[in-house]
Amino acid sequence: MNYPHIETDRLIMRELTLKDAEAIYRHFSIPDVIRFMDIDVCKDLREAEEIIAFHIDDSGCRYGLYSKEDNDLIGTCGFHCWITENEETRAEIGFDLSPRYWGMGFMQEALNEMLDIGFGLMKLDYIEATTEIQNVQSQKLLKKMNFTQEGLKNDLMYFTLRNRKNND
Repeated sequence: MNYPHIETDRLIMRELTLKDAEAIYRHFSIPDVIRFMDIDVCKDLREAEEIIAFHIDDSGCRYGLYSKEDNDLIGTCGFHCWITENEETRAEIGFDLSPRYWGMGFMQEALNEMLDIGFGLMKLDYIEATTEIQNVQSQKLLKKMNFTQEGLKNDLMYFTLRNRKNND
């Protein structure tokens, strides 16, 4: 599937490629970026390339979020685990942001676009998200984006957002 380049008021969003390895290395080398993720701090360029390759090979997509102000990579977001089961299609959304940009609305700006891609282009029935219990900021953002908290299992909180068009 060809995913579009997206421009918002403050972001340029495009699918990650191996050309982004240096920026991904710098981004995922920041301990606070990966604190609530199931990866270790990125130690070298090869690991950054592996992260990008994983997302290229996985179903779904992963976008790099670039600040229009200075064209720096400030985060990533996208879909993985895209499956159809019991005649319903769903994918999990994931996102991360450089601490320098926390609390400024950048991720909400990006997620608005990603939800449009998920429900529009990908034709998802549900979008899922998980967070660690301690990741209160991501939980607040998901609730702000109208995700519903579904439960708690193994120290993870589960959220879903149903495609509103399916309720017509």
